[in-house]
Amino acid sequence: MKTPFIVLEGLEGAGKSTVLSVITQWLEQRGIDFITVREPGGTPLAEALRGLIKQDWDETVSPEAELMVMYAARAQLVNEVIQPALKQGIWVVGDRHDLSSRAYQGGGRQLDEKILAQLSAMTLKGFKPDLTLYLDITPSVGLARASVRGELDRIEREELAFFERTRARYLELAALDSSIKTVDAEQSPAEVKTQVVKLLEEQWPR
Repeated sequence: MKTPFIVLEGLEGAGKSTVLSVITQWLEQRGIDFITVREPGGTPLAEALRGLIKQDWDETVSPEAELMVMYAARAQLVNEVIQPALKQGIWVVGDRHDLSSRAYQGGGRQLDEKILAQLSAMTLKGFKPDLTLYLDITPSVGLARASVRGELDRIEREELAFFERTRARYLELAALDSSIKTVDAEQSPAEVKTQVVKLLEEQWPR
């Protein structure tokens, strides 16, 4: 069996951390070796790039610059961590991947989808997750949840319309790719857990 790469996607406040725990517990119960990674980040260079993306600057960060930094960090993580782990038979669970750029920079920032597709093809060379769980949430609900966690970063402070465009692109892309499964993140935590475990069991039955 091909060693799986599982990815979690969603807006701020969608509950990715909670679902990550559900997935890791499921893997542990099966005795499966795995690692978890996050984007942007996961290597010394990628973590440094994460800091550049998240922090405030005394200048406007252009959508194109933001996009390039995201893909630079992603390429480094895939080459240095994700692919080597998969080759060793270690499952990888990722907090965000390429779909985030397609949604946030493509939908939210309204960058040309053709440019994103070309950049993705150049950096990832067709590499993609085996299963993506998109945690769908109304932007206003998600941002309210996220604000409870503490201070919001540069991207999290974007206007509501930005996140509405991002969500619309997430849903559009999920409808076009059968490997992307949409989970209603506004359900109770117990209901979300039940749905996530069901999707995992369907993909990888005992």
